[in-house]
Amino acid sequence: MRMKKKIILNAVGIQSALERMSSRIVADFPPEGQLVLIGIRTGGAFLADRLRNLILAQKNQAVLTGALDITLYRDDWTRINHKPIVGKTEVPVSLDNQFVILVDDVLYTGRTVRSALDALIDFGRPRRIALAVLVDRGGRELPICADYVGIQVEATAQERVNVYFKELKQSEQVVVEGG
Repeated sequence: MRMKKKIILNAVGIQSALERMSSRIVADFPPEGQLVLIGIRTGGAFLADRLRNLILAQKNQAVLTGALDITLYRDDWTRINHKPIVGKTEVPVSLDNQFVILVDDVLYTGRTVRSALDALIDFGRPRRIALAVLVDRGGRELPICADYVGIQVEATAQERVNVYFKELKQSEQVVVEGG
């Protein structure tokens, strides 16, 4: 049986969504404040780097980026694997009093973001944390919403929304699969 696959965004659409998001971020954050973009591994880290480059081009202001591995902060890690593989976390500065934007590829139940918030607090007490996601697919289990959204997609619980990245040598696209 073939799995259904529907392409929602191609590479051009992803770039356009990121440009809209970066414009909103530039408008919302004060020029004198230090902005730090922290991407949730793996897709969020790629997107944080891209947003940094777009913000730099628009604002001519350097933006720090980092990457966060949330494996041990997940509420289900013991069910997934009793010996989890933990990736590298890279936070470039103390987050005390910083403006932080947490970046991820897909927002679904909210549990990944909750885990990331727990992990972020280990690096300081930010002045403000905002959330930027390329895709918001709805279906929240926790009261979490994104401040910056590239695209909203409706998908059933049986479907997966996947983002494929050029950084992983994939054909860049956002796809709804299954169902």
